[in-house]
Amino acid sequence: MNNQNSFRLAFAALSLSLLGAAPALAGARNPVVVELFTSQGCSSCPPANANLVKLSRDPAILALSFAVTYWDYLGWKDIFGREEFTRRQATYEPALGQSSPFTPQMVINGRTSTVGQDLGEVRSLIAAEKPLAGPAVSLKGDTAAIEGGGKPASPADIWLVRYDAGLVEVPVARGENAGETLPHAHVVRELTHLGLWNGKAQSLTMPAAKSNQKRALLVQERNGGQILAAATD
Repeated sequence: MNNQNSFRLAFAALSLSLLGAAPALAGARNPVVVELFTSQGCSSCPPANANLVKLSRDPAILALSFAVTYWDYLGWKDIFGREEFTRRQATYEPALGQSSPFTPQMVINGRTSTVGQDLGEVRSLIAAEKPLAGPAVSLKGDTAAIEGGGKPASPADIWLVRYDAGLVEVPVARGENAGETLPHAHVVRELTHLGLWNGKAQSLTMPAAKSNQKRALLVQERNGGQILAAATD
């Protein structure tokens, strides 16, 4: 290995250590969207969490971690859990052919689903995905712009997602993962419905970005349908 290559590898390693889980998806348009539904109270979730950390480092992937609430009764209440995240997962299940929600679960572009514990399988599903077929979407400052395009069969949902930009480690004191410190990447903090897209170009005003958080915009068929377009700031 020559000195130039050694310097490049050292610089890359330093950059990743400073950024935590990932280089940000700065301005990324229509990445593959991978949503992990997880819980700190679920003993089978840590491997899927670890895989999402790895996926979050890929600039072609928008990795999002949604903490659900239905395992809180096991002795540890997930500190990131929100009922709206639980409802989002439940909305996906009929279209994905699932009888009920489960964790861990990775949903890819709203079209396919897996438990997410086998990184090779997840990457194969991602590689098989076709590019998102919806409109071009961009975020800048307090404005989200959605270009005009083919009119969807019915108006599509527009979702604003706020998520942590890097890695968060959580020590779990009770429940199935008691004594473990669990790493989380791209933890979703807020999910807001901004309106509907009917195929026409439109601009939306968004709340300002918060410190150490990123924003993503998803255009998605209703009732847990496929994601048509996505972008981050």
